[in-house]
Amino acid sequence: MKIAALVGTTMLGLLLGRPVPASAQHGGHGQHGDPEKHHGNDDHQKEHGRSNDQHSDKHHANEQHSEQHSEQRHAESHNNSERQQSYHQPSNRPDHMRVEERHEHEQHVKQRDVWQDHRARNWQHEHHGWHERGGYRGYRIPEDRFRGHFGRGHWFRVRSNPIIVVEGYPRFQYSGFWFTLVDPWPEYWSRTWYETDDVYVDYVNDGYYMYNRRHPGVAIAVNVSF
Repeated sequence: MKIAALVGTTMLGLLLGRPVPASAQHGGHGQHGDPEKHHGNDDHQKEHGRSNDQHSDKHHANEQHSEQHSEQRHAESHNNSERQQSYHQPSNRPDHMRVEERHEHEQHVKQRDVWQDHRARNWQHEHHGWHERGGYRGYRIPEDRFRGHFGRGHWFRVRSNPIIVVEGYPRFQYSGFWFTLVDPWPEYWSRTWYETDDVYVDYVNDGYYMYNRRHPGVAIAVNVSF
């Protein structure tokens, strides 16, 4: 009976299989761990790495944005400074210059017109010496002043002296005296002789005359005033 019970027990154990000790199961888990959990840890580390990279990229982008913003503010400040300097410059200077230029142009046109109005059509028939005019009765230049500034050895250009128009006649100033042309100038002279030709004032016979060095022998009667 005992032998039969032992054999039965042995066979039952073979049929059912030997149970694995709990310590062996726990030890296996301790050595190898759960593959899914281990994989999860790797994913977590990768996620953490990506998060760190994203954080680094974002930080770098923020730094670049900050630098760009700083450069933009500096540029805007510089532009504002230039605009302020431009704004604070005297605004009337360009207008003032334009007014002066316009005035000079108007004076030039007026003088040109008055010179052209006194151009002869036939000078041989239109000019008259002081003898024909009844003699010279104007201001007489003192002898010492005349020798020092007048005569054929002292020429000048009319344009380099103040010019005015009195009663329709052109009048220019030279060496402190005013000279008014009472004779027309020859039609064959340059239209801009008063700007380009050398002239001089001399006293001949009965009065003062202006001569053009480019056209010797032609005497234009002038009246002198102080």
